[in-house]
Amino acid sequence: MRARTPEDRRLVELLDPVAEACGYEIVRLRLMGGGAQGRNLQIMAERPSDGDMDIADCAKLSRAISEVMDAADPVSGEYRLEVSSPGVDRPLTRLKDFVAFEGYEAKLELDRLAEGRKRFKGVLGGVETVEGVDHVGIDLEGEAETALVPFAWIVDAKLTLTDDLLKRGAEKRAERLLNPDIEQDFSDPQDFTDEEEDA
Repeated sequence: MRARTPEDRRLVELLDPVAEACGYEIVRLRLMGGGAQGRNLQIMAERPSDGDMDIADCAKLSRAISEVMDAADPVSGEYRLEVSSPGVDRPLTRLKDFVAFEGYEAKLELDRLAEGRKRFKGVLGGVETVEGVDHVGIDLEGEAETALVPFAWIVDAKLTLTDDLLKRGAEKRAERLLNPDIEQDFSDPQDFTDEEEDA
């Protein structure tokens, strides 16, 4: 889910070590668009220590990625690089995201039908391994038991913006303001954009 297409996956393989060397993790990467206006390379990232990403972090990672992209030249033609935080209603792309946000509402989309549908909305119920396969738990409205969905079947997952989620973001901001040793964070996605051109 961090990468959707084969081209996205190649870029993740190239850029994961760059992000890690700078102290970040890539949450999601998408190369989109084309034609006369070029393409957009959107990268959402965060610090693994606290899950945050501010404007200075976005700028630092953007510069590091730009250097590697210029040298490797993996994208033909012009493209625009956008580095941002995942935001408060973030996508859930890694198994650990479903653990970290257990108890919060999310929407899941599968690559196949399960119980007659591909889309589910409910409260995340953690992660469970069944016969060696990782499953995501989701409590669906009107269902007595937690539904288990194989993680490998999920093609898109995103937190739903709720009062509880906003409260969590506000509490994290307040903690940073009270502790000057912790870098300030912003709940809304922070974006730093570079224009890149194929040489």
